[in-house]
Amino acid sequence: MSQLKRSSGRSATAADGGGPAGKLILDTAEWLFAEHGISSVSNRQIGAAAGHGNTSAVGYYFGSKEELIRALIRRFEGEVSVLRGAMISQLGNSPELRDWIRCLVLPYTDNLAARKPPSWYARLNAQIKADPVMRKFLLEESQTPTYQQVIAGLEQVAAELSDVIKTDRVKMANHLVVQACADHERSLADGLPVRGRSWRKVGAGLVDALVGVWSAPVSC
Repeated sequence: MSQLKRSSGRSATAADGGGPAGKLILDTAEWLFAEHGISSVSNRQIGAAAGHGNTSAVGYYFGSKEELIRALIRRFEGEVSVLRGAMISQLGNSPELRDWIRCLVLPYTDNLAARKPPSWYARLNAQIKADPVMRKFLLEESQTPTYQQVIAGLEQVAAELSDVIKTDRVKMANHLVVQACADHERSLADGLPVRGRSWRKVGAGLVDALVGVWSAPVSC
């Protein structure tokens, strides 16, 4: 295991990824999972694609595929949380519905835009969200303080809605963001025409759509 020394004896974390070798494993896993599907990619394949002669590298740094998935979610959500916190800090004293929705959406799309193209996380995230086992990892790791602050803000400005309706609209918003971003990322990766749509425009379109979702009348 001389190629894969850990400097402190700790397992990999979102902050350090286990150093450069751990970060490379995360990047490689994100790519392979997005392109081929989580269930179709083994830890051994990830280690080999990352250039490690020792194909047990994933187990050494992350323990299991489940913990590797958690680390990928934690890394992305941590980056999003930093961007979201900066946006929240710029809100005025009386933020409106659109302000909170921008804080929900734009940190996600801006983080994808900041990655060297092609990005892979949006497609991976859609897979995780659809998996009955791994979905719980996403639910646990995405509940950052800044996300909870945005949801509380949305619920406050939509106080006329019942708790049930607000919960439904939070789920709709999250689903729409994940799927729309996965679709755009897939089009970029496949070289399909995107009609000049940048990640910023995708984000702006999602904000417009979600303002409509949250302000829609309740009929039942």
